[in-house]
Amino acid sequence: MPKLKTNRGAAKRFRKTASGSYRKKHSHARHILTKKSAKRKRNLRAPDLIHASDEAALHKLLPYA
Repeated sequence: MPKLKTNRGAAKRFRKTASGSYRKKHSHARHILTKKSAKRKRNLRAPDLIHASDEAALHKLLPYA
């Protein structure tokens, strides 16, 4: 049986946590930051967790994560 390939785009965007869920970076935090409030930008810094309904699809993209 051949080894499964990891989706490299997903590998750069998602990281598995110790509990088994996946962590991702927030969107809208790269540019056009002047019109966003400090509170909004501060909340975008913290990592976000993937919704439980998307975890099965992500597990196929990252079989060895």
